[in-house]
Amino acid sequence: MRQKRAKSYRKQMNVYIHAFKFREPYQAIVDHEFIIACEKATYNLNRGLKNTIQGEVKPMITQCCMQALYDNKDQHIIDVAKTFERRRCNHREAINPSKCIDSIVDIKGENKHRYIVATQDKDLRKKFRNIPGIPLIFMDKSVMILEPLSRASAKKYEDMEAGKLTQGLNDYKNAGYINKQENNNNEPEKTSKKRKGPKAPNPLSMKKKKTNPNANPNSDANKSESEGEKKKRRRAHRPKDASKNDESEVTETGASSTSKSEAVTI
Repeated sequence: MRQKRAKSYRKQMNVYIHAFKFREPYQAIVDHEFIIACEKATYNLNRGLKNTIQGEVKPMITQCCMQALYDNKDQHIIDVAKTFERRRCNHREAINPSKCIDSIVDIKGENKHRYIVATQDKDLRKKFRNIPGIPLIFMDKSVMILEPLSRASAKKYEDMEAGKLTQGLNDYKNAGYINKQENNNNEPEKTSKKRKGPKAPNPLSMKKKKTNPNANPNSDANKSESEGEKKKRRRAHRPKDASKNDESEVTETGASSTSKSEAVTI
């Protein structure tokens, strides 16, 4: 594809993206004549659509178009069409493919599902030019062409852009009045001041202190662990030998005191 034509196609697709909300992957409805034209020109349909639209494309075909290919009895073309996604048209009996495509694309004068239509039917393309937001693709010999923006699509795009420029300026009913609700919504929210300084550690992330059963209970570490708990009072018991020594000392002191008293009386 030439650079000049690729640039114009890119501009057209940008209009469909911004004005009609087209998104990738684009959905392309393909009719049976378009597939036959691509196969006759030995043209890769999937790659051609991707290069023309310059984006990811999802080719789709209806059951009525598939029936037209079955009637053609070209197995190679049928195998190519089977690789496309099947679009339900809800027609119990096969109808004309052009009418089938018209019924699923034109919904109350609007391209509701945002389809790209690839067809060789001139009458169908002429009708779709009057509906805004329908990109049209056809094969000219061995070249895939994206039709220029239709008048209906261009008019809707211009009206949308003009509305953006004059939005709110020509509303004479509310001129000079301020919408209190909008004014309140536009006020910036009061943000609370952030507290400065070091933050406290997360208690859940801290390890619990392990108690050692063999540790000395009188140590400082165990004292801090056993804070708040009542300490049991322990009495110190003297050994038996110490009690006997004390008794002997008492008897000796008693005997010495008696001897002294006797000496005083004499």
